[in-house]
Parts: sequence; structure tokens; C-alpha cells
Amino acid sequence: MTPSRTRISKAVIPAAGLGTRFLPATKATPKEMLPVVDKPAIQYVVEEAVTAGLSDVLMVTGRNKRPLEDHFDRNYELEEALRRKKDESRLARVQESSDLATMHYVRQGDPRGLGHAVLCAAPHVGDQPFAVLLGDDLIDPRDPLLARMIETQETHGGSVVALMEVDPAQIHLYGCAAVKTTDAEDVVRVTDLVEKPDVADAPSNLAIIGRYVLDPAVFDVLRTTEPGRGGEIQLTDALQTLSADETVGGPVHGVVFQGRRYDTGDRGDYLRAIVRLACEREDLGPDFRAWLHRYVTEEM
Repeated sequence: MTPSRTRISKAVIPAAGLGTRFLPATKATPKEMLPVVDKPAIQYVVEEAVTAGLSDVLMVTGRNKRPLEDHFDRNYELEEALRRKKDESRLARVQESSDLATMHYVRQGDPRGLGHAVLCAAPHVGDQPFAVLLGDDLIDPRDPLLARMIETQETHGGSVVALMEVDPAQIHLYGCAAVKTTDAEDVVRVTDLVEKPDVADAPSNLAIIGRYVLDPAVFDVLRTTEPGRGGEIQLTDALQTLSADETVGGPVHGVVFQGRRYDTGDRGDYLRAIVRLACEREDLGPDFRAWLHRYVTEEM
């Protein structure tokens, strides 16, 4: 198959989840709006897409997600109040989120799984390859995973998933890939995918993490994919179909990521992400690191 030469410009961010692991904080606030230091988690994800050259962002939302739209929209009253105070620094930060990208929104309706959320993007995406970024995964901007995945898709065509080595005892928490090596050290050919396998049945310890670059052929596969584990339409099942028959939509490759990733869907990792990112900030880091050192060595 001839690799696709269409430049990827669209990103899809599923954001319809209920955030039950963070209740009661997420009872009235979308989990994607929980702050990581002083920006909501979802803004980091949009910034990652924009940095990789994706200027068109579609969020797949659900009930009670209106704050997401408000965050990426203008807030003229707040902006004017900051202008009157001549607070140019905060004004720039407020305007930053509304100037990041061209934002679009569609509601998922019934929560029928990640595969269904991606399928909701079909009318917007059309027949172009596109990226999917899950909001629970924050990738450190110093480790440009998405750009590498786009480069791999442009070279090989088809679809590309992000893979990361995990403790084999934890592989049952993830989609898992069986792979073959390629000429590139960090790129593998995916031959099979299994959603949350039993540890004894896992083909590897390579877990799928929340970044995908997908051929539009995935939409036709998703339309005929039966609900799988949990009664949901699994994106992993559709990708398994593509990996088994590349005439459907090209091969499936994986980029093995060895950089910094923060899982903000887990309470412990969410707290660790805040600490790490705060420690590395020039404006917050020195004082915060000094306090943290005192707290760990003297008070615990």
C-alpha cells in the first residue's frame, strides 16, 4: 500500500467520561478541567496537539461538559476586568487558551466506549488521517511523542499507536500489542492487539497509551465492530482488524515511547504530575522544592 501523503491537521480528543475516580470533585466539574498546577489538564493535551502541527481540534463531549467549551472560548468580562487593572500577564494567560486552535465540539450521547467516541468524529474528520489524544494521558512537552507518530504514519501509511513498556503484572489494565521489529529502533509493526488481557495470555508487556494516529478506514471498521469487553465498542478491536488485514486500511505500527508520561486519570499519578511539573517551573520550582525537601526530611 502507498503511504498516505495527506498532511494530518485534525485532532480528536474524547472527553465524555464521568470521572468517577475523582468523585466528589467531579460531581459538577469535568475531570478534564481539574487543574494540573495552574492549567486544566485538558489544556496540556490541546497544547500538545498544536505543538505537533494539528490546528483543528474536535472534542467529543457529553453531559455536564460545558465548562470545556467555556475554557477555550473568550471571556470578555474577565479580559476587560484584567485590562482595567493593567494585569497584562494574567490577561495573556487567559487569552492563551482561546487562541490555541480552531475548536469544535460534538456530543457522544450514549457512553458506548472509546471506539464509539472516535466514530462520532467521522463527519468532521472525513477521509483524512487524524490523531486521537486521550485526556487522561499527559505527555511531557520535552518528549514529542505525537510528532514522531505523525512522522511514522507519513512514512508507512495506515495507523500508528503509542506503546510503552509496563510491568507485566499490570498489563491487564491496558490494551496490549504483539509486535515485530522494524529498521527503526523505536518503531514496531503491530501484528495483533488484545484489550486488557489476562497476564498469562498477554503477547508482550507493550501497553497502548492514549495517543493514536489513525487512517480514516477505521471508521468503516468501527461501524461493524461489535461491543467487546465491558459492553463497549473498543478502539483496540477495530485496530486489531486493521492489523490483521492491511488491505482494509493499511498496516498498524507502534512507536515505543520511553519519555515522561503522567496518568491524570489515577489519583496518585495526578498528584505526582502536579508535584513534578511544579518542581520544574521557574516561577514556582525553587521555593516549592525547598519546602518539599523540608517536608519529606523533617516532618515525615
